[in-house]
Parts: sequence; structure tokens; C-alpha cells
Amino acid sequence: MTRAVVFAYHNVGVRCLAVLLAHGIEVPLVFSHEDDWRENVWFASVAQFARERGIAVLSAPDPNAPECLARVRACAPDFLFSFYYRRMLGPALLAAAPRGALNMHGSLLPKYRGRAPVNWAVVRGERETGASLHYMTEKPDAGAVIGHQRVPILPDDSAREVFDKVTVAAELLLDRELPGLVAGRAPRKPQVLAEGSYFGARRPEDGRIDWHRPAAEIHNLVRGVAPPYPGAFCRLGARTLKVLRSRVGARVAPANAAPLLALDERGLYALCGDGVALRVPECELDGASLGPERFRAEFGARTLPLE
Repeated sequence: MTRAVVFAYHNVGVRCLAVLLAHGIEVPLVFSHEDDWRENVWFASVAQFARERGIAVLSAPDPNAPECLARVRACAPDFLFSFYYRRMLGPALLAAAPRGALNMHGSLLPKYRGRAPVNWAVVRGERETGASLHYMTEKPDAGAVIGHQRVPILPDDSAREVFDKVTVAAELLLDRELPGLVAGRAPRKPQVLAEGSYFGARRPEDGRIDWHRPAAEIHNLVRGVAPPYPGAFCRLGARTLKVLRSRVGARVAPANAAPLLALDERGLYALCGDGVALRVPECELDGASLGPERFRAEFGARTLPLE
């Protein structure tokens, strides 16, 4: 029987671990993470999923520590798999599985290597992304690719909606490629790293809106960081306006007009730097919902300058 040690977290971790078990892969040990109380944990638990199936779970701060490496070697795995695990596996760990160490990445490699690939793809206005199964090397997301599974990004998709598609893509990809991998006939296509780019982690402060930018660009930012992620925001005087959903409307003013927040018969909209109205069907002011009724009650028919 083929044996694998798995490093996994998040929904992709749960679904890909389920694929391994469905194919009869023996998984004696899973490494996962303790949930961070500072993070919005909206996703499924790999640790719970594994324990319910009688699999030992470790949540080590450093999986490369000698005691962790010893546990992995004691399992005598054929393969290592990393499914949305958040720490790098060092050379000694990668060498602990004679048939290879593989990672599932949430982009079409070599594009969007690194952290938060789904969010970056949405923020940058991509029309498709997907999942890639690839061999791990010391350099992150740089090893030879076994296969891709593409998914579309629709113009109003949020990052959460795209992430759900990528989760299914990862499941489909692993289910399709695993038999060939176990049989020793999986393809290995080297990446041409120059055809893609590496991206770092996104921080909450990266969601600040520059209203002088074009409406389409701001819309991509809004949907790329929309809940359950921290959200796009700006200052409205001394207050914080958070834009949770948006739609690109029509051009209503000359380019370079002063950005403003206003209300018409269709609801709230923001005038952006290209003169296009960005419709705002859902937003918050100082943490409370701001809709047409509250806007009228607090601001009347005024337009409000946006910083």
C-alpha cells in the first residue's frame, strides 16, 4: 500500500486529504496548524477531519524540527503532500519521501507563485485561475508541474467565490492525477519561472482604496479582499468606510473629477478617478451597515468627499 505523510490546512487541505483516502493511500500522520484567534476562521478543520478518521495529527510550530523529521521518517512514507500548509518544508523533510514531495498551489503556475494566490489573481483582474499540482523544491512553488485545473473568474466574483472554485479544482486535479503518480507515470513539466511572478502575503492595510484610480481597478480590489477577508476601506472624514461589495457602473463625470460618495435612485455609488460610478450595494461606516436610509438620515442629499 502507498503511504503518505500530509501537511495540510484549510478547505483545500480537507478535500485533498479526502481524495488520498478515497484512493486507498495510507496516511499515518497529518501536520496541520492551530487556528489563530486573530484570524477569521471560516474554513474547515483538517485536524478535526483527520482525527475523526483515526489519523494522528501534529501542529508543530516548525515542521523541520528534528523531532518532527524523526516522526516523518518513522512513518516510512512513499510521498509527502502539502495542501495549503503555511510553512516551508526544508530539504531534509523533502528528502524523507523517496517517491517525491508534492504541493497543491492555488494558481496556474508559474503565475502567482507565493502567498494569497487567489486574492492576488482577483485584485489584478485575471479572468481565470486554477490549481496546480507540482513537486516541491527548496524554492517555493518552483518545482516541476504534474498538472493544472483551470477555473473562470467572472467579473463580479469575490475572492471567496473563486477560492471555492479553486478548492473543487484542486480536488478534481488530485483525483485525476493521483493514479498516474502512484503508478510512476505522472508527467513532470519544468516551470519557466520567467513566465510568472512571485507574490507576497497580503496585509489588511493593503485593502486601502485610492479613489483616484479607475473604477474597474477599485472593483477588483473590493472583490479581492471582500469578507471573509479583511475588506477594502477608506477614510470618510474621521470615520472608516468599508466597501464590501461593488459593481462597475456608467461614466457619469469627466476623468479626474474629485472622488465622492453619493446617493441616487439606484442607491449608493462612489465616483472614481476615471469618472465612472462604482455602485456600492453593501458597505459599512464605522462597523455598522450603511445603506440608503442611514445615508439620508445622517447626510441628507449631500455628496461626501472620499479620501
